[in-house]
Amino acid sequence: MYQHRVVALRSCLWKRCGFPAADSSKELGPPIEIAPKRIISAITYNGQFPGPLLRFKEGRRVTVDIHNDTDTQEQLHWHGQKVSVDVDGAAEEGTAFIPSQGKRRITFTPGPAGFRFYHTHNRAGANLATGLYGGEVGPVYIEPAQEPGSYDREVFLVLKEFEPSFSRGGDMAQGFLSPAEPSEELKKIGEASMKASLAKGMPHGYEVGYRSFTINGRMLGHGEPLRVKQGERVLFHLLNGSATEIRSLALPGHSFEIVALDGNPVPNPTPVPVLWIGTAERISAVVHMTHPGVWILGDLADDDRRHGMGIVVEYAGRTGKAQWIAPPAFKWNYARLAKPGATALSPDETFEMTFAKDNAAEEGFNRWTINGIAYPMTGEIVPAAFHLKTSKRYRLRMRNASDDIHPIHLHRHSFELTSLAGKPSAGILKDVVMVGGYQEVEIDFIADNPGLTLFHCHQQMHMDFGFMTLFDYV
Repeated sequence: MYQHRVVALRSCLWKRCGFPAADSSKELGPPIEIAPKRIISAITYNGQFPGPLLRFKEGRRVTVDIHNDTDTQEQLHWHGQKVSVDVDGAAEEGTAFIPSQGKRRITFTPGPAGFRFYHTHNRAGANLATGLYGGEVGPVYIEPAQEPGSYDREVFLVLKEFEPSFSRGGDMAQGFLSPAEPSEELKKIGEASMKASLAKGMPHGYEVGYRSFTINGRMLGHGEPLRVKQGERVLFHLLNGSATEIRSLALPGHSFEIVALDGNPVPNPTPVPVLWIGTAERISAVVHMTHPGVWILGDLADDDRRHGMGIVVEYAGRTGKAQWIAPPAFKWNYARLAKPGATALSPDETFEMTFAKDNAAEEGFNRWTINGIAYPMTGEIVPAAFHLKTSKRYRLRMRNASDDIHPIHLHRHSFELTSLAGKPSAGILKDVVMVGGYQEVEIDFIADNPGLTLFHCHQQMHMDFGFMTLFDYV
């Protein structure tokens, strides 16, 4: 049995990051240097960002000791794993908190195989010093019995922004998603709601922006370059550890052969020039190093890249300033990785879900609802809204009546993408999916892991202000 020690500790003085007012408690700890003389404040695991890579063997039980050296109770969520509610790390499911200055030992059998991760599941609300705004994110790789694909080495990269601050809402870019057809019905609902709110004199609800952008905790140009050799096949495991942001990545002159999404092998591995990664999504992709030079692997957004969202890729024997060349326009479509011509099995039952935004309804923050109900922010466990029967196949028809993209996550299960904006799909298994503004997405899952199961948007601010619900098994 493997044994690991994970310690959550605050790394530096907490400092005010924006408005409205947040908890102003302060703690001392070691600083994190994301660039020379650029020191940030964050909670981390084992004093580092990202947290240590945990490699498990599929089916081999592990014991993890979690020490909480902060002044608040904590949850550590094993994202993407099929574990019991007492281990999963979600208070909404009934997982016990790890007390302040306390510890907890957990034992579980890792699975399914593939790229997973662990992170805090504390709600942040208006406190930008906690939740996923900090540094409590770490990668997990569960080694399968047989490793798929052909590659020479692995590289794990965690994308993360720091130094958050509040601003008033703006439009989210959505042009990268395909299919792109919005539902006119959903658009009419969302636009009417926003128009009515603004007519009452309400401002746009708060959003979050960032000052610093990092890959593996270092801003572009300030960490060691990723050194490669011509002809190598490098398997990149990429994790979007952001609290709120969708990220893109491109490497000039190279393509990414996607072999897995959220740790699950895809039916149709496909090369693409650009990756788009929603909050908490993971992509595993092989890059064949056939274009020698010194390049920037970075975000398509010039401003984000200039503020750190990138890493230098340096071929052996090549020197000079790292180069960035914008890739051609490319639409992100999960379905290109699906099983060609396949159709999903029929579900035993279908649940309809409509997501909606109440603009600035919670002291200036947007309130989010599922079928008109916002999950309460009081912290107690509430009754499940959806009831399941073991071994049945369920379809969730998700209808987004807002103009935001929502990275939707289902705990303790994987799901199959069965319809994207009205176009059928089959064979792609995930645990997070981006649901575009005014679009419909359908997913299927098997009720094979009994207990309370949390469903939520993985955008921290959406989750904190109502965008959650629970399933249970009867």
